[in-house]
Amino acid sequence: MKKFIIVAAILGCGAVWTVSAADAKANWDSLCAKCHGADGKGDTKIGHILHIRDFTDAKVQASFKDEDAFKAIKDGLKSDEGKTLMKPFTNLSDEEIKALVAYVRQFKK
Repeated sequence: MKKFIIVAAILGCGAVWTVSAADAKANWDSLCAKCHGADGKGDTKIGHILHIRDFTDAKVQASFKDEDAFKAIKDGLKSDEGKTLMKPFTNLSDEEIKALVAYVRQFKK
């Protein structure tokens, strides 16, 4: 019985992670890809206008912490002049934002 509970717990955790990964991709596709590109390179019309960084670049990935990415998604980003560069995504839960940050990390080559 103990082995069954352990196996069930492991499978349950795997299912939760899979759902989170699927949700992160869906959120990326619907909320982020129009500016950052489906591949994270920022090679979009809006990406060029806003000079969005290429998330596939290891140096770009190293230039920010997960906490910074979380804050940027949750609170948005503004230029030094106060212009909105990225709107805050207040409709996302903290768990969804953490999953998006992990999704961004997978772009690194």
